[in-house]
This record gives sequence, structure tokens and C-alpha cells, in this order.
Amino acid sequence: MTVAQDGSGDFKLIQDAINAAKAFPYEKVTIHIKNGTYYEKVRIPEFNNNVSLIGESKEKTIITYDDYFGKMNLGRNSTFYTYTMLVEGNDFSASNLTIQNSSGDIGQAVALSIMGDNAYIFNCNILGNQDTLYASGNNSRQYFKDCYIEGTTDFIFGKATVLFENCQIHSLKNSYITAAATPEGTAFGFVFKNCNLTADKNATQVYLGRPWRIYAKTVFIECKMGNHIVPQGWENWSKPEAEKTAFYAEYNCSGEGFKPKERVKWSYQLTKKEAKKYTVENVFSKVQRFF
Repeated sequence: MTVAQDGSGDFKLIQDAINAAKAFPYEKVTIHIKNGTYYEKVRIPEFNNNVSLIGESKEKTIITYDDYFGKMNLGRNSTFYTYTMLVEGNDFSASNLTIQNSSGDIGQAVALSIMGDNAYIFNCNILGNQDTLYASGNNSRQYFKDCYIEGTTDFIFGKATVLFENCQIHSLKNSYITAAATPEGTAFGFVFKNCNLTADKNATQVYLGRPWRIYAKTVFIECKMGNHIVPQGWENWSKPEAEKTAFYAEYNCSGEGFKPKERVKWSYQLTKKEAKKYTVENVFSKVQRFF
């Protein structure tokens, strides 16, 4: 199917194309999206598995909406209703897209929320401020490759197992990059490999992460860290017990922000042998490969 605002495709709205897709298809449902700014709130339900969204170009195929915590007015969990795009179906993939929450720096406002398993996001911009990317779902495994992700506070958060490879992680102000909620006993949480950590000029004091839940796992491997990363690296979010249960680690990183000797004592620097287990095959064992 093709989505085009000018009427040259099958649909003018992305949601209309998703609604027209078969439930639980045997083959991949591919939706091509032509350049344009699509102001809509997109949901891919659980029964719409095996969906692939392919934009015409990352810079000019833009999906945007502007919900935020205060606007939703749905109580303490309003954050989870603010998404621009919600993916509940398994075996989802997206490429060559910008997915944006355009509400501004006004509190929690999710751009992309992924709850399904085996998601692959390639060559996409994920734009927002606080809580830009919600990577969650029970036993969900997600792979972001060659993406640009920006935000302010906890802008990558959730309980999924996620591999970020060759991504640019951009902080817009002083705050925290990650807030993992990794379930107890999970082998991998958030894994960043060969990523570039950058920041706006006004962002000079940024933490790698803090534990949304006390078994949080976040690892940076061979990443380049700008001087906006604070020497201590990690923070316990007023949860001293998390210093014994969370797993925060780095391996062979570089840049002015990589100061392993000054990191908090309860974080780790992996050995070469330990770092070798963080492969695509191990993180995504026994799942269908999109790549």
C-alpha cells in the first residue's frame, strides 16, 4: 500500500492504511509513505503484526503529533497516552522516517512507543523532549540501527531489551539519557554499541542513566561520549538499593565524556571477554531477523 497526502497513493492517512491491513497476516504488510508532514496519532494494534513502514526520505517523511502529559489529563499515568506512534504488534519495522512529538519542552511527551516484540527501526529520526522513546512491552526485543534520537529527561526509557547500534543520541539540556526499567532476571536491558553521544551547547551536565526500576540494565560499548557527560556517569534516582541491583557498565568508549576512573563506584567497566557477549545474535536469540 502507498500513503500520499496528494492523493496519488492508496490512502492519504497512515492510520487508514494500517486499518486496511489484514489481521495476523502470513506475509509482511508493507506500507510506503511518500514525503509530507503527517499530523496524526498512529496506532498499530496487536493484531496488526508484521507491518513495515517505509518512508520516502528520513528528512521529509514526518509523522508528528503534539500530545503531552498535562494535555491528556488522564491521571498519574498520562505519559503513556501521549505517543505520536504506538506499536503493539509484533514483527514491526520502520525505515526512512521522522517520528516526532512536537509539543515542546512541556513535560512528558512520547514520540514513539513500542510494546511489541521483534521491532526493527532503521535510519529514522525520533524527536522529542522528555520521554521521547518508550521502549517497553513484556519480553519485547527491539533493534535501532543508524537512527538519530534526541530529548531532554529520561528520553530513552522502558523495560524492553533494546540494542542501539550506530545511533546518534542527542541531549537537548542537562538531564538524564536513559531510565531503564529492566525486569529482574533479564539478560540484557539497553545496549548502546558504536553510538555517538552529542548535545546542544546548553547541555553540559548529562548523566548516562538512572534506574526507573531498581534492576535497570544499561551498557555503552565502544561509544563516543561528548564532554556533556558528567564524570560520575550514573545516578541512583534516590534509590540507594539500586546501587546493588542495577547494572550500569561501559566498555572501550572514547571522547571527553568517557572518564572511567571517575564513574560512580557501583558501575562497571567490562572486560573484553564480558563485552563479547553483547552481540546481535545473543541479544536477539531465536527471533526473526530483519537485517
